[in-house]
Amino acid sequence: MLNLIKRRTVDLLVQQFWKEGYLTVRRRFGTYLPEPDKIGSFEVDIIAKQRKNYAIGLTLTPEDFKNSNLIEKLTFLSTRQTRYSNKRVQLFVGVPTEFFEKAKSMAKLLSPEARKNIKIFKIGDKALTNIYVPEKNQKVLFS
Repeated sequence: MLNLIKRRTVDLLVQQFWKEGYLTVRRRFGTYLPEPDKIGSFEVDIIAKQRKNYAIGLTLTPEDFKNSNLIEKLTFLSTRQTRYSNKRVQLFVGVPTEFFEKAKSMAKLLSPEARKNIKIFKIGDKALTNIYVPEKNQKVLFS
């Protein structure tokens, strides 16, 4: 079930990339595209390209906000540059709606250089929030 939720959040972040004009080059949980390699020691969800500019996509879960190295991860990924042309790589971060303000406040703790390369998006969907969990004390109508 958690894998389905993570897949859906990656799909929603891909839509944000498309709205910004980026083409997806690599993505996690995709059918036809290869999975992105680790960047440093961190896993990313999406690598995208717009003309000669690259971007990294990352989705955060509520468990990620409990992790102590989240600021280190955001700093590292937001200061990446392309290998040969040394162009800055934009970092797109998708967070659940209820953690959006917390993510914004964490981004303010980063250096101005890193803060300039981060875009934070709300990844919220009714399908993600309305997960059906049956009650154990329910009476069976038909058997």
